[in-house]
This record gives sequence, C-alpha cells and structure tokens, in this order.
Amino acid sequence: MLRSFVILLSLSVQAAGAQTALSGAEFDAYTRGKTLFYGFGGTVYGAERYLPNRRVIWSFLDGDCKEGVWYERDDQICFVYEDRFDPQCWVFTQSGSGLIAQFEGDPEATELYEADDIGEEMVCYGPDVGV
Repeated sequence: MLRSFVILLSLSVQAAGAQTALSGAEFDAYTRGKTLFYGFGGTVYGAERYLPNRRVIWSFLDGDCKEGVWYERDDQICFVYEDRFDPQCWVFTQSGSGLIAQFEGDPEATELYEADDIGEEMVCYGPDVGV
C-alpha cells in the first residue's frame, strides 16, 4: 500500500513537470551507470540497468533479465533486447522527480515513471538449468 502511494505521488509530481524529449546524449548522461526502477498505473513495472556503450539489462523484477542495447531515433530512445529484435521506442522527458517514458511518444500508449525507493532489488538469476 505504501509503495503504491509513493509511486502515485511520484506520478502526479512528474506529470506536472514534463519537458521536451531528451536527446540520446542527455539520456546517456542521466542513465549511464544507474539502475532505474519504473512504475506504471500505481504499481512497480520493472527496472533497467544502464551500462557503458549504450548496453542495458531489463527485468520485470521476476529474476528473468534480458540484455539489450539502446539507440536514438528521431526524438525517441529505442531498445532492442536479446529475445526481441523489434525495437521498443520511447520518448523520455525529465521532470524534477526523474524520467518519464512514453511508449512511441503516443499520449494514449503506456507511460512509465521513474520511481524512487520502491523497496525492491533488481536480481538476475542465471540461465535455466534443466535435466
């Protein structure tokens, strides 16, 4: 309950302060070396670790992590992951509380918000081991 409240509070503060789309250089400067947690609709959505050379690791916080890369295309930051080769493109803006990511820049599409201190960790388990 408290986690949802923190994310909802973050949503309202961030939505009020949205600005212009971040360029690739601005996005890289903000994210490089960080692990950011994202919220959607008042709940935790997932986390992304931003590595050198525009490499990333994404997780829905279920222990299953996907490696990928990002690149800039027009006003969007696009991600391609090891298990999905079609780019996932987002328009990133920055508010006083963090990043806002809107899928393909469409106001009707998914919008994620950077969430502070959600009480979760980004844990990546190794590959599945079977018999």
